[in-house]
Amino acid sequence: MLKKVADAFKVADIRRRMLFILLCLVIIRLGSQIPVPGVDTNYFSEWFAQQSGSAFNFFDAFTGGSFSNFSILALSITPYITSSIIMQLLTIAIPALEEMHRDGEDGRKKITAITRYLTIGLSLMESAAMTIGFGRQGLIPDMTFAKGVVVVACLTAGSAFLMWIGEQMTEKGIGNGISMVLLINIISRLPSDLTKLYTQFVSTKTIARGALAAIIIIAIIIALLVLVIILNDATRQIPVQYSKKMVGHRMAGGASSHIPLKVNTAGVIPIIFASSIMSFPGIIATFAGKSNAQGWFGTLLGILNDNNWFTLARPIYNIGLVIYIVLVIFFAYFYTSITFNPLEVADNLKKQGGFVPGIRPGKPTSDYLNKVLNYIIFIGACGLVIIAIIPFFFNGVFGACVSFGGTSIIIIVSVVLETLKQVDSMMVVRNYKGFLND
Repeated sequence: MLKKVADAFKVADIRRRMLFILLCLVIIRLGSQIPVPGVDTNYFSEWFAQQSGSAFNFFDAFTGGSFSNFSILALSITPYITSSIIMQLLTIAIPALEEMHRDGEDGRKKITAITRYLTIGLSLMESAAMTIGFGRQGLIPDMTFAKGVVVVACLTAGSAFLMWIGEQMTEKGIGNGISMVLLINIISRLPSDLTKLYTQFVSTKTIARGALAAIIIIAIIIALLVLVIILNDATRQIPVQYSKKMVGHRMAGGASSHIPLKVNTAGVIPIIFASSIMSFPGIIATFAGKSNAQGWFGTLLGILNDNNWFTLARPIYNIGLVIYIVLVIFFAYFYTSITFNPLEVADNLKKQGGFVPGIRPGKPTSDYLNKVLNYIIFIGACGLVIIAIIPFFFNGVFGACVSFGGTSIIIIVSVVLETLKQVDSMMVVRNYKGFLND
């Protein structure tokens, strides 16, 4: 991998794109250290450290610590991700958007513009909710309407800036810029998380126990990485045969191909959806000052808090783990159903003269693809569940409180692999052009 990057860096165009990406990432990390005007960041950091729930840990991991610092980039790229998912759902539900999606480049530009406006709207709503919620608890000193407007404007502008710089990275860099923003935020938290693990399990133990703990931690991280790579690259190849046609005075066609169905068809989306739903009640309770509620509501918050899962003292909290697993599997099927249409694929195959050997074209092919898809979705969802709950297990049993988990590892691996594929394809195109020029 390092040799591939080194070879790519020798190419002027690729080197320029890589340096542009690096410059943008540095700007993002610098922006995460700029505090919102009128906010006592020390007071906010102390308040964040006192929160025992996991409602904000998931959000802070995606913002690269910008949220706990309450910087101008505290909202990070999450409003854009949310708006993109909403637009994907609406494209399926609203015929006008579906027609726009099929209308080539012009239609995609219109959908992109709508996504941007929706991102600004979500940013305004989230920043206003944060400002009002934290202002009521005294986390923003001398809260006034004017100060609230400044805070909302700064947070919204920071989210809009990240959306813009992400699009610039996509256009002038390598890979998906939005994914790059998310990647650098997650990676920025890894040193502090690894330091916590070292302090908790290695430095405070004897040499023998500390070494054993370090080996176990490294083995678990490597095992998770290997599992994520396998899950990310695993595909089910559906063979396709194209019938021969008479073209002029000779037969043409008859080629064979395949339809690659990814085992993890929905990517990391099911985990993001499930984690967001589980965290939402805790976030609302914190804004309302009810995070330490007692009675049934306190029990509900405890069930939804992943820090309480796998604890032997309160087994009732493991109900939340069961709910989480069900949500991940449900969203794996749901998201795949709106992004992959077996009937459309079968119709396209029929129009092109293609067929799956042993399966009749048309609806039988659609039913066959749907059957195979349901099978591999379940396997992919089970893989996602295993990756997601392993960190929860060690957090609950051993108290290893770190911000990164299965979601972060999946995002890191998928973005890195996709970027390397982009670099590889650019190198192939360059070598191909060089061959033609010779």
